[in-house]
Amino acid sequence: MTVPTTIKVALHGMDREMREEYLVVIQAKDMGGHMGGLSGTTTVTVTLTDINDNPPKFSKSLYEFVIPEDLPTEKMGGKVKANDRDIGENSKSTYSIVEGDDQGMFEIITDAQTQEGILRLKKPIDYESKRAYTLKVEATNTRFEPGSNGPFKDTATVKIVVEDSDEPPVFSKPMYFLEVNENAPINTVIGTVTARDPDSSGSLVRYFIDRHTDLERQFNINVDDGKITLAKPLDRETDMWHNITVTATEVRNHSQISRAIVAIRVMDINDNAPEFATEYEAFLCENGKPGQVIQTVSAVDKDDPIQGHYFDYRLVPEMLNNPNFTIKNNQDNSISVLAKHDTFRRQKQEMYFLPIIVTDNGNPPMSSTNTLTIRVCGCSKDGIVQSCNVEAYVLPIGLSMGALIAILACIILLLVIVVLFVTLRRHKNEPLIIKDDEDVRENIIRYDDEGGGEEDTEAFDIATLQNPDGINGYLPRKDIKPDLQFMPRAGQHSGPNGVDVDEFINVRLHEADNDPTAPPYDSIQIYGYEGRGSIAGSLSSLETASSDSDQNYDYLREWGPRFRRLGELYSVGESDRET
Repeated sequence: MTVPTTIKVALHGMDREMREEYLVVIQAKDMGGHMGGLSGTTTVTVTLTDINDNPPKFSKSLYEFVIPEDLPTEKMGGKVKANDRDIGENSKSTYSIVEGDDQGMFEIITDAQTQEGILRLKKPIDYESKRAYTLKVEATNTRFEPGSNGPFKDTATVKIVVEDSDEPPVFSKPMYFLEVNENAPINTVIGTVTARDPDSSGSLVRYFIDRHTDLERQFNINVDDGKITLAKPLDRETDMWHNITVTATEVRNHSQISRAIVAIRVMDINDNAPEFATEYEAFLCENGKPGQVIQTVSAVDKDDPIQGHYFDYRLVPEMLNNPNFTIKNNQDNSISVLAKHDTFRRQKQEMYFLPIIVTDNGNPPMSSTNTLTIRVCGCSKDGIVQSCNVEAYVLPIGLSMGALIAILACIILLLVIVVLFVTLRRHKNEPLIIKDDEDVRENIIRYDDEGGGEEDTEAFDIATLQNPDGINGYLPRKDIKPDLQFMPRAGQHSGPNGVDVDEFINVRLHEADNDPTAPPYDSIQIYGYEGRGSIAGSLSSLETASSDSDQNYDYLREWGPRFRRLGELYSVGESDRET
């Protein structure tokens, strides 16, 4: 069994901000609360919920901030805060500037975490223009209770003092547009740029050209007054625009620099003569008709006059009465070249040159002489060009194109036959080559045999050692004919891979020592003819040593290393005879 009991508020005007929680002790008794009944107690916690019944309140009524004039935009200039005794959503506020910022120089935003109002710079400020600002800032609750006196809000005054800073010079314009005529003389004044120091000190300003934007140094600037002058002649046809950067620097503080762009337009003057649009080459048919248009010619001009181009064409004075060609103005800055007759023949003249003068409408007018080349060609009945060069020389002798091709083919065939004949004769006259060029080697042989000359000296052939047949073969002497036939012995080596030079020499030495047909050392030797023109004449190995000739052989010393040994032998012989 339970007895329902309701707890009611007995005191009006309870304030959560004063006391948020109440502890209530409740006692229950039976027997209607009479004496002798039993009782029990319990504790009830009563918590008051918050309502938005308190306005935000600034901690100060006046805030003062000092900010430098060079403070970048969107940077913080100061903070303000309005406190609210409520909690949760009821304590949140927004900030706004309600007075004192007619120019929109500042803005205030709310920090969601700290519920502070952050004052930021919206536009650049200038100490020289305005040194202080007074703003009225308001804080307003974002939520209010229906039927209450809200929304709740509070205001405060914010005073901002601008601090002077050293600022860079300021140009009168962010960008300058100047004009100058092409081919203007050097030192021509193109224009002037100006800059000033915005600080109250008013420092002097110096001007310079950023040479990275003027690599060819075509312009100069006066450092004191900013006058831009021409340093080199300009050509509009090369560059129509020149963009340079000018810097301004304070005299007292070179770190304070500002820049401005100067765009210079080169104005056109009539300094170029018109000329043909291309190198024209016209073709005229031999069977053409009088008055036929041979070529349409147009001209171009590098200049760009304001009134546009107009070209005048005429023949050179000495060609005014040209019997072959004339020109016609098409009224669109072009002309047509016409033929005057139909008797053009390549046999008579294959090419014509027509000089034409082209003049523009500039001030002063410019003109040039251009030559049109006209070739006389053979054409079909429909006027289609077939040939302009080759047939002009072939047709006079009555040859057709087919005959010309046949003649050329015969000439080519004849040339091929001649080349083959010369090639075969050359191969036939070439000597047979027994050994490769690599097997032909020079060798130096030392010998002490007096007599003999250069023409009958047979040097030792090194190829003998390389020829397998020479290992086992027998070489008979050429100076005598042996009485007994000597049978050579078989060699011990049977192939080229077994060649041993040392053993080969020993075998040959043994055969020479045991050769019964070998002549004695004092036998008479017969040598071949010594050669013509020899100063020493023909010599014999026997009569040389016993000769009593008074011949002087000192000249042998002058014949070089090859005759040095021979010279020493004869010199020694003469010295022995003298002693």
